[in-house]
Amino acid sequence: MCSLRGLFMLELPNNAHQLSQASDNADALRNQGGPLQEGKLAAVAGASSPRRGSGWKLAEEEACREDLARLCPKHSWNNNLAVLECLQDRKEETEIASDCNHLLWNYKLNLTTDPKFESVAVEVCKSTITEIKECAAEERGKGYLMSCLVDHRINITEYQCNQYITKMATIVFSDYRLICGFMDKCKDDINALHCGSINTGEKDVHSQGEVIACLEKGLVSEAEDQAGHYVIKDDCKKAIMRVAELSSDDFHLDRHLFFACRDDRERFCENTPAGEGRVYKCLFNHKFEESMSGKCREALSTRQKLIVQDYKVSYSLAKACKQDLRKYRCNVDTTLPRGREAKLSYLLLCLESAVHRGRSVSGECQGEMLDYRRMLMEDYSLSPEIVCLLITDGCAMFCPQLQTLIQETDPGADYRIDRALNEACESVIQTACKHIRNGDPMILSCLMEHLYTDKMVEDCEHRLLELQYFISRDWKLDPILYRKCQNDAARICHTHGWNETSEFMPPGAVFSCLYRHAYRTEEQGRRLSRDCKTEVQRILHQRALDVKLDPDLQRRCMTDLGKWCSEKTEPGQELECLQDHLEDLGSDCRDVVGNLTELESEDIQIEALLIRACEPVIQSHCHEVADNQIDTGDLMECLVLNKHQKEMNEKCIVGVTHFQLIQMKDFRFSYKFKMACKEDVLKLCPNIKKKVDVVICLSTMVRNDTLQEVKDQRVSMKCRRQLRVEELEMSEDIRLDPELYDSCRQDIKDHCQNVAFGNAQVIECLKDNKKHLNQRCHQKLFKLQETEMMDPELDFQLMRVCKQMIRRFCSESDPKNMLLCLKQNKNSELMDPKCKQMITKRQITQNTDYRLNPVLRKACKADIPKFCQQVLSKARDDTELEGQVISCLKLKYADQRLSPDCEDQIRVILQESALDYRLDPQLQLQCSEEIPRLCAEEVAAQEQTGQVEECLKVNLLKLKHEGCKKEVLNILKESKADIFVDPVLHTACALDIKHQCAAIPPGRGRQMSCLMEALQDKRVRLQPECKKRLQDRIDMWSYAAKVAPAEGFSDLAGQVLSSPAKNYILSMMSMCVVLLFLMGLLCGRITKRVTQELKDR
Repeated sequence: MCSLRGLFMLELPNNAHQLSQASDNADALRNQGGPLQEGKLAAVAGASSPRRGSGWKLAEEEACREDLARLCPKHSWNNNLAVLECLQDRKEETEIASDCNHLLWNYKLNLTTDPKFESVAVEVCKSTITEIKECAAEERGKGYLMSCLVDHRINITEYQCNQYITKMATIVFSDYRLICGFMDKCKDDINALHCGSINTGEKDVHSQGEVIACLEKGLVSEAEDQAGHYVIKDDCKKAIMRVAELSSDDFHLDRHLFFACRDDRERFCENTPAGEGRVYKCLFNHKFEESMSGKCREALSTRQKLIVQDYKVSYSLAKACKQDLRKYRCNVDTTLPRGREAKLSYLLLCLESAVHRGRSVSGECQGEMLDYRRMLMEDYSLSPEIVCLLITDGCAMFCPQLQTLIQETDPGADYRIDRALNEACESVIQTACKHIRNGDPMILSCLMEHLYTDKMVEDCEHRLLELQYFISRDWKLDPILYRKCQNDAARICHTHGWNETSEFMPPGAVFSCLYRHAYRTEEQGRRLSRDCKTEVQRILHQRALDVKLDPDLQRRCMTDLGKWCSEKTEPGQELECLQDHLEDLGSDCRDVVGNLTELESEDIQIEALLIRACEPVIQSHCHEVADNQIDTGDLMECLVLNKHQKEMNEKCIVGVTHFQLIQMKDFRFSYKFKMACKEDVLKLCPNIKKKVDVVICLSTMVRNDTLQEVKDQRVSMKCRRQLRVEELEMSEDIRLDPELYDSCRQDIKDHCQNVAFGNAQVIECLKDNKKHLNQRCHQKLFKLQETEMMDPELDFQLMRVCKQMIRRFCSESDPKNMLLCLKQNKNSELMDPKCKQMITKRQITQNTDYRLNPVLRKACKADIPKFCQQVLSKARDDTELEGQVISCLKLKYADQRLSPDCEDQIRVILQESALDYRLDPQLQLQCSEEIPRLCAEEVAAQEQTGQVEECLKVNLLKLKHEGCKKEVLNILKESKADIFVDPVLHTACALDIKHQCAAIPPGRGRQMSCLMEALQDKRVRLQPECKKRLQDRIDMWSYAAKVAPAEGFSDLAGQVLSSPAKNYILSMMSMCVVLLFLMGLLCGRITKRVTQELKDR
């Protein structure tokens, strides 16, 4: 073992003075006990004087007298070691005489080789030598003992011995030529690197520290692989590192750094005592202060780089972590080269892993680790790999070398390691995370939760994302996740030791594995533990804020991000952009975006920005499902249902709608729908992927099975329930029906440009403008209306506007009869005017085509093809018949030829349209010019009670349009069949009907006949208004009969039967028939007699 062994490898020059024995002083010192005083050590120094006698003083030597008087205080002249320390620690710009310099050199060399010093060491360090077995075994008399003690001085606890050896070390480290074997091992390297001369006297004593510094810089240059670097021999490398290690406790021993930082030490570390590396650490902490001198900063960086190469160069770190390194076998890894074990990075990774696994590491060691992790984070130049990368290629988007640095420093465990982050986020931590203990790993999690919130500041945001970029690529860098999931990772993802590198799997692979298993059900196989799943969900919620925090997504979608989303720079926009262009993405990117979207559908809280935007509505309406630890799509479903509550803000509406639109691309993106209908889709709708197509496929089967009254429906009950939810959601926004939206895109632009999406407002706008729509859009809209009329719950506007009225009047009604119920209560005094208006709109729509009135369609199933085939033959699919079929049925109703069920439905339609002309599409169509011309005042009335129809009847003679005249005549004809069809007459005669016709059931003209008979009966006194109206109706009917004669026998028969005077007409017709019969009999007798006479002839 010869690290400093011998200390006297150079012989004295021939002209050197003879060594004095001074045995008396040495013997005297050996015979004394007690503390080692400075004087005693000086006496020994005197024993090594160039002159005989015990009182020799350096101050008395002529060669150094002048320099001593100029540089050293007078009180130190009597102490040779004090003089020596004064002269060799002088300021750099101060020169001393060459003779004095040579004298000092010989004096120090004599000191290191004098056996008397060994004798003193044996006496002073007696117990220490016994404890250090290596030193006890050294051969005496050759100076080896002294070098051994200097070598092991960090283990010396005895004060006297430590003081003595420290003084000797100061002397030794003042000149590299005094260090055992150093010159022999590094001679060639010194010359090659031009680090100085090895010839005595050619260089000033101060330059000897420069030689060591020069070699250290050469070593660092080699480690950083700088261009043109010189490769230092291995023996010299070891010698350099050993010198650095031995000078680690006292910065005085690093002569170059001592002189370079002497003023800075006084400025920054004046009160920091020397020893145990304290001054080094103090200077490290102030390295980037503006007032730190450049030469000191450079020297400190060199020292730090040596520590990175070998942690033992740091006295405090090596001492504090010695037991823990041994405990966790961090320096006995046989799979690694010996040199790597000494690296600071290896030590940090090993001990950090122990901490992450919940193992005990001493507080003192953790403190030292914290300091050096912070040191690595503050200065990238301390990591050779990064320096090399920057020099050669520049830093790429993902630098493995930077990832290694983050692993070594482990800022995820304590954010304070990253000083830039700490300073940038201090205000955020004080406001948003003040409830978390300082230095706790949850601080980073708290900061991520407040990313892109009002509490976050821009600088903190940038620093946080920079750090999270790397943490996201190594799951071990999140200490909480690592601790909770290490067993799951080993069990499911086949990870092994703590020091497993990422060479075998891409960045983020372990976490990707964990989250794939986080949402599995018991039926799907292996699942994560509860604690691990909670942490995985936490990380997913945080990383969804930025695609760069998802390594797999960024790696696979780099090209697509550049192609489709280069302008999307706001938070969360990149992922939304990728989802919007899902069909256009490359296969790899499409798969990963699809998987993430599928995951979001199960746990929408992954969409952190959306959840923040929707916080008010969640707190008001969805707090119960939001508080559930496991989200299975309930929260998003709740947000959709409450999408138009007053607490809902624009950002939340946009976010929820966007997610709904994305769900349309693939039914798997709707978690609840996927889980409920997966088997039905595979069985009934295979090869269909788009959600809207799947919904249409399944709902069509449900409708067909329902109409055909199939006992065992093909679609399962749980799927039918969820299908209902999906259909209701799709009805809210036209964009959720891509086929309809694409068909009507131009019409929306032309007619509904200023109408906002949502609340089915665009759909309602298209309905209002359906006459102006292109054919394809018209057809699609008709199909939608047909579906809504069959199932009013899908009519979003109706359900929204009439929500309260439905609760009031129809709470117990079948959802499919909701519109029917509302129509029945339309004229109630409690009916909301807006709802009444909406009901009227739906009635108008229904009356345009019998197919939009499912009740009528079912009731008149046989009558329609029987009586209206001529209309049906001209009809086209998906196009309204403009009320022609209903008008046909109305005429047959007047003729009393409809089946009872159909008659009942037509009566209802007649009664409704008699009150409001808008419910009669044929009347509106044919009289579009006459109504404004003749009945403008009645049209403007706020409440329609049949005034417009009455106006048209009164002005029958003024009608010019034949089609309009015919429609009015039909109304008159229909009113004969039922007085309820004539609301003006019914209102005028309501009291008379009650008194005169109470026992007569309505319909088939019975009550009208009753009133006509009462009118003719002079004994009956009718109300004047009723009498007047009846007389007007008789005149109108007479005119109608003249203007519109019967078109055939059946029409004539119908007119007779429906006539109020049908009894009179029938009796007269009967008399005529009898008369004709009698005449026939009479004529028959005569003709028979004549015929007989002719025969007889």
